[in-house]
Amino acid sequence: MKSIILSHPNQKINAQIELTGSKSESNRALILQALSQGKIVVANPSAAADTATLDGILNSAPTKVIDVGPAGTAMRFLTAFLSLQPREFVLTGTKRMQERPIGILVDALRRLGAQIEYTENEGFPPLKIKGPFVQKTNKICIKGNISSQYISALLLIAPSLPQGLALQIEGELTSKPYVEMTLAMLAQAGIRNEWTDQIIRIEKQDFSPSKITIEPDWSAASYWYAIAALAKEAELFLPNLQIYSLQGDSKITELMANFGVSSQFKNGGIALFKEDRKPIRKIFDLKDCPDLAQTIIVCCAALGHDASFTGLETLKIKETNRVKALQNELSKLGVKLIEKNLVYKLDCSEHKLPAKISIETYEDHRMAMAFAPLALVIDEVEIQDPDVVQKSYPDFWNDLKKAGFEIKM
Repeated sequence: MKSIILSHPNQKINAQIELTGSKSESNRALILQALSQGKIVVANPSAAADTATLDGILNSAPTKVIDVGPAGTAMRFLTAFLSLQPREFVLTGTKRMQERPIGILVDALRRLGAQIEYTENEGFPPLKIKGPFVQKTNKICIKGNISSQYISALLLIAPSLPQGLALQIEGELTSKPYVEMTLAMLAQAGIRNEWTDQIIRIEKQDFSPSKITIEPDWSAASYWYAIAALAKEAELFLPNLQIYSLQGDSKITELMANFGVSSQFKNGGIALFKEDRKPIRKIFDLKDCPDLAQTIIVCCAALGHDASFTGLETLKIKETNRVKALQNELSKLGVKLIEKNLVYKLDCSEHKLPAKISIETYEDHRMAMAFAPLALVIDEVEIQDPDVVQKSYPDFWNDLKKAGFEIKM
């Protein structure tokens, strides 16, 4: 589909939405399952295209060239995983994937002893990986303010390394909940760790036979919070989400309380209700949950709410440069996102909601889903390339229909 047009007849939402399993949890569980040689069973995996890609690669006969397409997590996790396998591989992806840096992870693996070369541009995929490697050291340092996926990729293979791993994190750790998720899932698989100050230690050890059940995806839930925030009335139920979640994006419950969305954990899930309250909070620190940035920023813009955002350092190396993409699309609402010294200020002084709007998605699933709720405050919202949602939430458009949205092809 080239585009769809969204609208909603009455701005009132009442629905129960069954969310797919967490992409973040699923991708970690699949790597653990492969490393454990089948000791680990994975239940309720995500239906996301990224997870299907990784599952397909791990469960098919190995080929010389492995193409992850646009799956960033798969690229990072497989770079570490394949370095342990007794073969030579070329790991590649889409044109955009070949523009996303991976040098910090490759450098760390090389220090451990991995044999990895760049086949085209230094610091970027495609990668030529020859395994298995002879471990040179068990101590490495890595910067904390880069993608947490680099750190998680190293931690996932740590118990399989002959000398284990002592990973020192330099500086402040961005997206800490994702690292905590990785360690918690390792623990579910019987792997012990020790985290003291800035050093995470994992000894060489065997995986225990275990079952890892994937929780529904809090990143997907975040779009329903945005829908509740922009609706006139909203009553939603999202089954099986847990109050104590491994996922950092569960912080959406606290963030969206500022927009009048209350959360009640009951009946084995979470109930959302819209209260008539204007947003007050002016500063949002999203360093622990950068995947929520587009959702929160678009909500503020839709409501004409000036706010500042920090912790967005990783947004420029995602599926697209998300900062630039947001700046381009928010300008269609008369809203500016101004960057200064790592603080991003939303200027809504010329805010104006048009009757119709067309949103470019930049091959980024989160652009499509973050802007879709605008159909509650704008008569017609055209979303370009709507199939991008396959990456993380394939049923998104069908679920919008369940909530009363009208979709024209």
